[in-house]
Amino acid sequence: MPLPLEGRSAVVTGAGRGLGRAEALELARLGAAVVVNDYGQPGRDGTGEASAGPAEETAAEIRARGGTAVAHTGDVADFGQAEQLVRTAIDAFGELDILVNNAGILRDRMVFSMAEDEWDSVIRVHLKGHFNTTRFAAAHWRERAKKRGGPVFGRIVNTASEAFLAGSAGQPNYAAAKGGIVGLTTSTALALAKYGVTANAICPRARTRMTEDVFAGLTPPEGGPDPLAPEHVAPLVGYLASPAAARINGQVLVVHGGMVAVVERPRVREKFDSKQDTFTYQELDALLTPHFAARPAGETFAAAEVLGLRRE
Repeated sequence: MPLPLEGRSAVVTGAGRGLGRAEALELARLGAAVVVNDYGQPGRDGTGEASAGPAEETAAEIRARGGTAVAHTGDVADFGQAEQLVRTAIDAFGELDILVNNAGILRDRMVFSMAEDEWDSVIRVHLKGHFNTTRFAAAHWRERAKKRGGPVFGRIVNTASEAFLAGSAGQPNYAAAKGGIVGLTTSTALALAKYGVTANAICPRARTRMTEDVFAGLTPPEGGPDPLAPEHVAPLVGYLASPAAARINGQVLVVHGGMVAVVERPRVREKFDSKQDTFTYQELDALLTPHFAARPAGETFAAAEVLGLRRE
């Protein structure tokens, strides 16, 4: 029986370590040939010994397990290097079928203390990085579909975060970037559906080098699996990248610790109509003030309850 992704090719960004590494290994296990992207050149490890670099180390691990993989060390937030990344997959494997955007950084700080470069760098790597690779992958699929005269196989899995859903007071840059990624995902899903391409976003909770400070107070249980292990997230990415997920498009899914939750789209809670051509201050005061007075104090658009989701 063929593997679900046999004959497919994939790009995974930020795949040298942590979540991206687990995702790249899972895609390879399911049969995909993988371009492992992670920014940075080969150098020295902590002991001073020569190191191939995290991207090549993950690619070598895939090859050692019998899979096919090549490394790419470019910066996905650079437009030209993102184009080169997509081209690497096409040149190495003939075409690109799957794009998993995972690369990111953290620069956590309260909004009143955040420096401009802390804002810019997070938006650049997360949001622009997702756009850059998506732009060139989308152009590749559109061109293939035109030549074929019909839909092709294409999958995008983007990485958002519960920080955008729940609101994260100490991560205004990160929450904004992740919210932007969801907007990019839903727009891309609608734009590319006619070409046979799906685009979905996951909100993973995982203990990685990037999030070690975030989860510093949550130690793994003794004698049992760590619910924050990246390996809990990777199977969902493999599934969303597969033919079985063809009808899943433009969705947001929370995943961690053996649990997947499909997030409901926003719905209109209440609607108010002016009794004249346009609202006056007095009319808005009469309508909106009592409406919000009757709602729980501190309630916002953020859905903090997602942080309480657990496997039952």
